[in-house]
Amino acid sequence: MRFFVGLILLAFPIAEIWLLIELANRYGWLLLLYLIGVGWLGLRLIREEKASFNLRMMQNMVAGGSPVKAVFGGLRNIIAGVLLLLPGVITDIIAVILLLIPIENTQPQNGPSSNDPFRSSPYQAANDDVIEGEFRRED
Repeated sequence: MRFFVGLILLAFPIAEIWLLIELANRYGWLLLLYLIGVGWLGLRLIREEKASFNLRMMQNMVAGGSPVKAVFGGLRNIIAGVLLLLPGVITDIIAVILLLIPIENTQPQNGPSSNDPFRSSPYQAANDDVIEGEFRRED
């Protein structure tokens, strides 16, 4: 089993280098432009994820969602960005597949919509017939 795992770990970089050599022979400078462009996109993805992670985490917690989904979504984007930074076509394909995996909506289904201007609480009442308010009895 250890031999099999070692063989896979050794075969991946060899396949990646072989594919890069074949594509370089066929496309030349266009491959270099592709690698630079995809590396730049990976760097942008990592920077954007670092900048928006705290905001997305707070929005998720206010909406009553699980913070684990936000963490895994951010981790997925960081891993895809690192894979895009690595030079190679196979890692780029893996990164695109990773980015295409949908993440479930973190907003609660019964909660009010985020564009509701009269929303006073992020949670909806359990009984829709209840009207919340204050009253004062005058005799």
